[in-house]
Amino acid sequence: MSRLRYNRRQAVDFLRCQCRHLDTVIEAYGPLKLKVARDTDLFNALSAAIIYQQLSGKAAATIHGRFCQLFRKDVPEAAQACGFSIEQLRNVGLSRNKALAVLDLAEKSLDGTLKPRHGMARLGDEEVIENLCAVRGIGPWTAQMFLIFDLGRPDVMPATDLGVQKGVQAVYALPDLPAPAEVLERTSHLAPFRSVASWYFWKVADTPLLP
Repeated sequence: MSRLRYNRRQAVDFLRCQCRHLDTVIEAYGPLKLKVARDTDLFNALSAAIIYQQLSGKAAATIHGRFCQLFRKDVPEAAQACGFSIEQLRNVGLSRNKALAVLDLAEKSLDGTLKPRHGMARLGDEEVIENLCAVRGIGPWTAQMFLIFDLGRPDVMPATDLGVQKGVQAVYALPDLPAPAEVLERTSHLAPFRSVASWYFWKVADTPLLP
């Protein structure tokens, strides 16, 4: 695994001092074990994120495994994906919309629309999100997952994520599931380490994370 772009212990210590509610959670769940992918090919990383959208971890992992088997050495790459038909992708479990998204991702990975991974690393968070959202089927949530799990950015709060919302509700003992705006308001004091806070919210909500 590649290194995060921040110090794990420093981030966790900051959150424990900043929020007594998270301090209790961190005491219960232990050290941060957020995994950041090794320098995975951009198409490989983003196709996985597309497949995992709105699916349980087990179902998504099964479909992703079948998807990988379409490729030489089971490693997704854009050049080979461009030759797939929608039917081939649907046959391994992708919805029509996800199949179209994967094909668009493959095309834009090759035609220069998407910046290369090393170029992404030099962009700010909002610039990364803007560039990724040029691809069909990639919205802010998918872009935020890429920031957290592939680029190792420290201060991302995916407020529309159901697992994060459930975690915030549980940690702060809220009577109702918080809307994205309330999630952002409730967690603003956790900057600049909101990615780490998100990981603990996911753990509280028992949310399966990306591979």
